[in-house]
Amino acid sequence: MAFQKLYTANATVTGEGRKGSGKTDDGRLSVDLSVPKGLGGDDGPGTNPEQLFAVGYGACFHGALKKVAGLNKVDVAGSSIDAEVTLGKDEGMDLVVHLTVTLPGLEQDQAEKLVESAHQMCPYSRATRGNIEVGLTVKTA
Repeated sequence: MAFQKLYTANATVTGEGRKGSGKTDDGRLSVDLSVPKGLGGDDGPGTNPEQLFAVGYGACFHGALKKVAGLNKVDVAGSSIDAEVTLGKDEGMDLVVHLTVTLPGLEQDQAEKLVESAHQMCPYSRATRGNIEVGLTVKTA
């Protein structure tokens, strides 16, 4: 099956990279960017690429989780994803992601199976697999 485009996002970043600004072509998102102190910046009022990636990955993973839960007829009301994205240095600059998935009211085993299935389905997980470290923690309370 050939790749079928379903949606394309377009954004433009200007300025000095991490000290610039970014906006989408449809005007729905417009952000100022600031460099965190941990990266030598002034920790200004803007966001940064790691925060944007954390929100994007968390939202995508939550969507995959809800899809998997629906297919398995499991109620995941009250579920949440806490996404932690860390930029660090090894041989070069690398990202490490840790997702904490909270599924209240489910048995731990059932919750872990849903999260693993979501991890296989999520486009962000698929894109990062084998490229960056992604850790998963599953909580049921």
